[in-house]
Amino acid sequence: MGQQSFLIVGGGIVGLATALRLLEKEPRASVTVLEKEKQVGQHQTGNNSGVLHAGLYYKPGSLKARLAVQGIRQMVRFCQENSVPHEICGKVVVATAEEELGRLNDLYERGQQNGLANLRLLNKEEIREIEPHAAGIRAVRVPEEGIVDYAQVCARMVDHITRRGGRVVTQARVAAIRPIGAEFVAETTAGEFRGGFIINCAGLHSDRVAELGTGQRGVRIVPFRGEYFKLRPERQHLVRHLIYPVPDPKFPFLGVHFTRLIHGGVECGPNAVLAFKREGYTKKDISLADLWDIFSFPGFWKFLMKYPSVSWHELRRSFSKRLFCESLQRLVPEVRQEDLTTGGAGVRAQAMAPDGALLQDFHFVHAPRQLHVVNAPSPGATASLAIGEEIVRELNAKGGL
Repeated sequence: MGQQSFLIVGGGIVGLATALRLLEKEPRASVTVLEKEKQVGQHQTGNNSGVLHAGLYYKPGSLKARLAVQGIRQMVRFCQENSVPHEICGKVVVATAEEELGRLNDLYERGQQNGLANLRLLNKEEIREIEPHAAGIRAVRVPEEGIVDYAQVCARMVDHITRRGGRVVTQARVAAIRPIGAEFVAETTAGEFRGGFIINCAGLHSDRVAELGTGQRGVRIVPFRGEYFKLRPERQHLVRHLIYPVPDPKFPFLGVHFTRLIHGGVECGPNAVLAFKREGYTKKDISLADLWDIFSFPGFWKFLMKYPSVSWHELRRSFSKRLFCESLQRLVPEVRQEDLTTGGAGVRAQAMAPDGALLQDFHFVHAPRQLHVVNAPSPGATASLAIGEEIVRELNAKGGL
């Protein structure tokens, strides 16, 4: 068998982890990662809160559940072996009202089914022992969760890829993908690159890259911006580790929470509002092309019809520090508006189906000599090494390796 060659589109953590896993499986393979920015990991990877998610929320048997549990253990091992700053501090998911207790117990059962270790149900007094300032009448303690520096994870992955003979090419935005015989040619801003197999890990642009390769888009990426506040230094004692709410089934995202950061500080958020640009990290970031992509998609309007009150609430909270603070006070009542300073923001690449449903699981699209990762939002970073392993397994099963 001749040397196999792979082009990986996207130098976020999923693309890098896939390249690493490919080279571990096939040391003689030619693997090239094409990243459009000057550095790797600049979007979803570099703008998340740095949490190591253990797989508590995800439907048992789903790809997300399996890869999150495998992924956090692989990621922790990678961090240990490569001296990447991380801390397994655990988190508490707190129920603040009686009507949340059933859903909290369901989460506990789900976590056990997914294979999480040493989960505990806590009463009010036990919550205070772990997080003295947290509200809550009951909680689930998830000891395996933690925090990490994903930027350093990416840097170490690049080191391993290049040492194994792979290439990571930056400032190489893919503009076209053409089949030529048994190969593909990717036309990029850094020139043309050839490979026998295309793997699309382009995150916020994964649907567009899929269309370049296959000529069609089955789902659409709709960007949701998550905005954060930070606690002022003198108020950071209010949060020891990670404090999360019980997810609301009427809301398709997790809700605002508190996260201690690996290099210091405490983030509060995120909310979830429509971004007017795929990489729109501020309210002023607008792309007419991206807006047209959203508003011309029937699924978006069906989504709004399904979640009108939630969408309106999120929009209002985005412009109101008072409303944002009130949401945070459900978890930590002592937080005041003056404790909050403006934090960063991230944009979630959420795949949406034509019927307006948000894809909840990781989602791969296969085509001849192509594999497209078109939905890998949170816990995509935590699960990245396991996602890469899954991609290699699928390639092997379909004869790509």
